[in-house]
Amino acid sequence: MAVSVTTPAKPVRAVSARHFVRLKLRVMANNFRGQGWRVALFLIGSLFGLWIAVGAFFGLAAPGLAGNDTYALLIAALAGSLTVLGWMLLPLVFFGVDETLDPARFALLPLPRRTLVKGLFAAALVSVPAIAALVAFSGLVVTAGVFGGWSAAVVAALGVVLGLLVCVAGARAVTSAFATMLRSRRVRDLAAVLLAVLAAMLGPLQIAGMAALGEVNWDRFVPVATVLGWTPLGAPFTAGIDLAQGRVWAAPLKLAIAVLTILALLAWWSRSLESAMVGAASTGSTRVQAGPTGGAVAQLFPRAAGWLRRDQFGALVAREARYWWRDARRRANLITVAVVGLFVPVMVNFGAQGFAFDSDQGFSVGDSSPVLVSVSMLFVGLLAAVTLANQFGFDGSAYAANVVAGVPGRQELLARMAAFSLYVLPMLAVVAVVIALVLGEPAWIGFMGGALVATYGVGLAVNSFISVLGAYSLPETSNPFAMNSGAGVAKSLLTLLSMVVTAVLGIPMVVAAALLGDTWLWLGLPLGAVYGVGAALLGAYLAGDTLDRRQPELLATVTPRR
Repeated sequence: MAVSVTTPAKPVRAVSARHFVRLKLRVMANNFRGQGWRVALFLIGSLFGLWIAVGAFFGLAAPGLAGNDTYALLIAALAGSLTVLGWMLLPLVFFGVDETLDPARFALLPLPRRTLVKGLFAAALVSVPAIAALVAFSGLVVTAGVFGGWSAAVVAALGVVLGLLVCVAGARAVTSAFATMLRSRRVRDLAAVLLAVLAAMLGPLQIAGMAALGEVNWDRFVPVATVLGWTPLGAPFTAGIDLAQGRVWAAPLKLAIAVLTILALLAWWSRSLESAMVGAASTGSTRVQAGPTGGAVAQLFPRAAGWLRRDQFGALVAREARYWWRDARRRANLITVAVVGLFVPVMVNFGAQGFAFDSDQGFSVGDSSPVLVSVSMLFVGLLAAVTLANQFGFDGSAYAANVVAGVPGRQELLARMAAFSLYVLPMLAVVAVVIALVLGEPAWIGFMGGALVATYGVGLAVNSFISVLGAYSLPETSNPFAMNSGAGVAKSLLTLLSMVVTAVLGIPMVVAAALLGDTWLWLGLPLGAVYGVGAALLGAYLAGDTLDRRQPELLATVTPRR
């Protein structure tokens, strides 16, 4: 009689946060494998971040090292609040957020949402920015320990950890919420307004701060710091200082505020995370217009590009123009250009000597100069063009269609420049007109427009080379703020390189404004236009040859690894 033996099944281990951390580390290792340049950029960026963190550590520890606790609470509250705001807002307007573990990858797995949130949150803590922030705010532990002993140091350390959790949870919740909004075409206008308001809030604060630096009375900021210390922005960072200064009752209350804030942010992230996993978006109804001008083919050309010829170049421009408007990631970059285009001139022209504060009259605009205005226009032009530093990364594997079709490199780059310029050039025109009118110098509109076009054209040429030689892949996700691990470092370094080179090549516009005087008011626009357009065409011509030789390598670089 045969006896069947049943092998006992292995117990299924529950998925925990450590599995997500291990998965992130493994994905990071796979992304770096065979990519020496990416490893080098990651190491350089990490060392740079840690260097800044060490400097911030000594700054936050300065009251304790100096033995003066007069401004200890002020430093802790202001530094903590600005850091939390930076973690929440900067990913929206510049750096992006690490999405090595894209939530959409887990949509079909039987994972409870609570488990997924805990795992992704733990994985988000394993990053260079998180480690750098932890090192920097450890200076508060030193200050609290000097004035309050080991008990205050322990509370300060707990507050620093909670503050870091607030930063990470806030960054994830905000970017996930705005990503959901930007995926929906019906609410993209509302999302654009909210992003503009959030980013524009930083401008007046910075201008006011720069205007007040001439005669700073730090005692006036103590009440502000006290209030910030009781908000979720500064509460965790000031708990240890309160205990050290004898306010024992305040420490547990502030730690409780931090804990409740973390739970609220995680709950908010959890709700938006489910939408991100499903990928739901309201696309609205599609209307097909038939007519004698081409039917379906005519529908592929947006109104802004309706004047183009129906040939290969026109099709490329129309495709790129449509992508810039409909793709959430590209649309987020256009919003950034619009906001920064107004913010930078305001900061440069009104945040220097020409912007003053008077106790009776308030803030007032003083005298500016064509040189200072040209410098601000230079920054606007280069910041607008830097968006194309990784233009092929937006396409990802879809770029294979152009490779198979054999699109010439020069035509490819010219079409991408033309499509992007359909949106950017009107923005630059608005910037020139608005800033000139605010300054009360309408005669400056011409040379301001020339400086913008010149720097923008030079930036297009520079970024054409960078986009071909320094491209990197972006995660396949609908989150417009997502970045692969290590790509944030690559993006920041490539952005810095692009800005430096573009600024050097745009300096002639500033020199001309300084030397030619009133003559430049008339020559600035035509000469700037010739300089910018010529630089863009030359850049497309030279970078196009490089693109023709590197098409297969470029496709392999921008294709996301699974």
